[in-house]
Amino acid sequence: MPFARSAAAPRAAVRPLAFSAVKRAVPAAACLLALAIAGCTTSPAQYAASLPQHDPKFHSLQCVEMRARAANYEAGRKPPMSWATGALMGPYGLAIAAASKEHQAKQRRLFARDMHLACSSAPLPRNLQVEPERPA
Repeated sequence: MPFARSAAAPRAAVRPLAFSAVKRAVPAAACLLALAIAGCTTSPAQYAASLPQHDPKFHSLQCVEMRARAANYEAGRKPPMSWATGALMGPYGLAIAAASKEHQAKQRRLFARDMHLACSSAPLPRNLQVEPERPA
C-alpha cells in the first residue's frame, strides 16, 4: 500500500502547476488577440474610395491632395514587424511586434481622420475619434 500512495503524490503535485500555467497563459493570449484585432484598420486608399463623392468638400483642393497622398500611402512605409519575427526575437518579441502593429494602425486612423475632415462634411465616425499626440 505505501507504494500506491507515493505514486499518487507526484500526480497531485503536477496538476496544480499545470493548471496555474494555463491560468496565466489565457489572459496573455487574450491580450495578444485583442492587439491583433485592434491592428486591423482599413488602408487609407480604401477609405478614400469609400468617401461620398456628392459631398461639396470632396472636390476641394485639400481633399484632392489628401486622396493623392492616400493612394501612395503604403509605398513610402515599411511594413510592421511580423508575428513570426517577434516570436524569434525572444520573450519580448511578440510584445514589440504587437506594439509595431498598433502604432501603424494608429497612424492609419490619424491619416483617415485628417482625410475625413478634409473630404467630408459628415461628423467623424466613432472609430476615427482619436486625438493626435502632442509633443510635451
